[in-house]
This record gives sequence, C-alpha cells and structure tokens, in this order.
Amino acid sequence: MGATMHDVARVAGVSIKTVSNVINDYPHVRPSTRDKVLQAIEELDYRPNLSARGLRSGRTGIIGLAVPALRENYFAELADSVIREAEKRGLGVVVEQTSGDRETELLTFAGGRLRFVDGLIFNPISLTQADVNVLDVGFPLVLLGERIFGGPTDHVLMHNSSAVQAGVEHLLSLGRRRIALIGAALDAPEETSSGSLRLRGYLRALENAGIEVDPSLVRNAEHWSRAGGAEATTQLLSEGVEFDALFALSDTIGLGALRALGAAGIRVPDEVAVAGMDNIDESQFSVPSMTSVDPGKQQIAALAVDMLIERINQKGEPAPPRTVKPDFHLELRESTGFTD
Repeated sequence: MGATMHDVARVAGVSIKTVSNVINDYPHVRPSTRDKVLQAIEELDYRPNLSARGLRSGRTGIIGLAVPALRENYFAELADSVIREAEKRGLGVVVEQTSGDRETELLTFAGGRLRFVDGLIFNPISLTQADVNVLDVGFPLVLLGERIFGGPTDHVLMHNSSAVQAGVEHLLSLGRRRIALIGAALDAPEETSSGSLRLRGYLRALENAGIEVDPSLVRNAEHWSRAGGAEATTQLLSEGVEFDALFALSDTIGLGALRALGAAGIRVPDEVAVAGMDNIDESQFSVPSMTSVDPGKQQIAALAVDMLIERINQKGEPAPPRTVKPDFHLELRESTGFTD
C-alpha cells in the first residue's frame, strides 16, 4: 500500500483538510505550512489517483494537459491541437500552466486543478532525468518533451537533432557556409533538453559538410523569446561576426532575429538566409515569411491523445511503456528564397 493523505498529515503535523488544501492549490495556506506539506508529500512519495478523484461511477470524460507557458506560441498551438483532437474523440480538456516551475510540475502529479481528469498529458521542462521515478504514478500519463528518457510511461518525442540537421543542411544546399546558430551555447553542460539535442543536429550537419565549427557563430537566447533572438543577433552584428545564414532553434527566436536583421538593413535572404524550428503559425506571416522545420505538432497531439485513451481503457492493467516520434518536414518560405 502506498502512502495516504492521513500519512502526509501525520508527517507534516497538520490536519487532513490542510493537506487537501495544499494538494488542491487553495491560496489561503501559509507558505511555511505549504512547504511542510510538500516536503511530506515528497518524502512519502504520496501520489493521489487522479482518476479516483473523478466520478465514482465511472470516467469524467475529461483529460488534463500540463504545459510550461501558454503565451509561447508553440505550447499555445500544441494545446489547441490537443483540445481539437480530444474533441474529435468526445473528450474535454483541462489545461494547466506550470510556468516551468519545478514545484508546480511536481504538484501537477499530486492533483491540483487536474484532480477530476481521467488521465494526463504532461510536458515538463524543469524535471530532469534524475526525476524519472516521479513518473511512476497511479493514473494514465503520457509524457511530452525531451527532459526525461526511458521512463515508466508512454512518451511522444520530437526528432530534435535530425530535424535541425535537415534545416541546417537546407541552408548549406543554398551555398551558405557561415551559418550562425541562435538558441544554445557550445559550453553548456551535456543534458537532455530541446536545446542540447537541437545543437547536436547543427554540429552534425556542419561535420558532415566538412565545415569546422566557429564558436563565435553560436549564441544563446534567453528564454527562447523574440527579445532573446533579437538581442543575440544584434550582438553578432555589433561584434562584426560575418555570417551568411542563421538557424534559430525555435521560430520565436527566429522572429526576433528577423527583426534585428531588418533593423540593421540586412536583406533576407539575399545577404542572410534564415530558418527556424517548430513551424508556428506566425512564421507564415512574418516579413519575409520564415522557412521552418515542422516537428509534426499535429501528429504529436493526436498520438498523445490516442495513447492516453488507450491507457485509460486499460483501467490500470500493466503494459510496457511506448515511445514514438512523429515525422518532421521542411516548410520552405521567403527567408531562404522560396515563394509560393
């Protein structure tokens, strides 16, 4: 038998009602009390069964989706795709924003506003490979993203390295040889994250082309934002670094890079060709429109929903975890010289 709410209350030295208030994310709990309860939950590895919190007579017909930030285009579009795919299958969706905060991501497993769902699709960014055991939960769960591998749950991944490699190879096919990369740092510690995986694709493309990596061409971008992309690109230009192409590790970064290049009077794609990753809707309407690698976002949503439904239908029966990767493809647009 696993730990119960009574056990958590006993270890934290509080009432069961207080434990329930923390789990349900009620605001009127003193920070010191909340911390004691969260510490007891972690110590006891307490994991409420989300499905059992739904209708006692059966399923709720609602699934949960937890993502880092809905203001970021990729996650907003992913949420929209999951909602549409769920609607096709007669399901509703409750969306939770974790803000990429570790405690909030951990609390997602403890219930919170997702306490009445039949299962959860979860995209963490603060949890790491060391947290793999946290995924061993008593409810249907499908994982998205690249922070944890080889866990006990179904996982829908992107071809991060191969997709970026294809994007950089496209720039190389145009005769570009000085290709800047915005969104990662060469000296960053090796880790399983979208940034590190996408950086590998860039490095592999250059290696296969026999081009030596120039560290001055590789720049990080804070929070993978437009501002971060613009700032990194402006820094390249102000330092006099020569480049004839730029690959952004996200389209959001790429939009900022396009803005900085335009402000500097640099013609795209004549002087600098630009490509990005994620194929968000906005990339079609930038000026010029931006070439991007589509990681299969619609497929990711459909697969995640279908896999979750399968786990819900299995009613807790054990089955080996599955890992799938949808196909990616290039959307060629004006920023690399292509028009409709």
